[in-house]
Amino acid sequence: MTLRINDIAPDFTAESTEGTISFHDWIGDSYAILFSHPKDFTPVCTTEFSAVARLSEEFAKRNVKVAGVSVDPLDKHMQWKADVEQVAGTKVTFPIFADEDLTIAKLYDMMPADTQLPSDRTPNHTATVRSTFIIGPDKRVRLALIYPMSVGRNFQEILRAVDAIRATDGAPFATPADWKQGEDVIVALSVPTEEAKERFGDLEIVLPYLRKTKLPA
Repeated sequence: MTLRINDIAPDFTAESTEGTISFHDWIGDSYAILFSHPKDFTPVCTTEFSAVARLSEEFAKRNVKVAGVSVDPLDKHMQWKADVEQVAGTKVTFPIFADEDLTIAKLYDMMPADTQLPSDRTPNHTATVRSTFIIGPDKRVRLALIYPMSVGRNFQEILRAVDAIRATDGAPFATPADWKQGEDVIVALSVPTEEAKERFGDLEIVLPYLRKTKLPA
């Protein structure tokens, strides 16, 4: 199954470093980020999980829960957490799911078509199990990203995407390229210009179809 934007994110129950979690129940009325990695004790993934640990307060301020997942067993996750915390300089407070039987990887279509998983598999055997999903409180997929083994994810960009999703959720707005929190947003084409002026105040009309305004409080 290929997941698309606005699909319901598949639910599952799995063991994690924070105990047994039922995914949809765990999300509750929050936004959620589910991000995967090929294998514990690998260099790029260690830097990524460290980056997420350092951003934990930023995610919490935005009502965003974060969870990691890989095909390693729970005992390996628990051991690897110490390395992540050493690099991060702070505690890992988010759960890491154990997906040794590939249940989550298959539900979220993380596996490449030509995957082979021998008993002595290496990170290369699960190279594309390195996906990121942002999920809304309605449990629908809002964003999906896949990175290759050689490119570390930019979690500041993922945080920026969360801000953009939250700013436009249920509102007639979109965000322009490189938008950051606090900057002007684009008024949706479904709102005529005169109506937009009445509802949102001053507009910057760059083009008839490109109209910017301050994000309402």
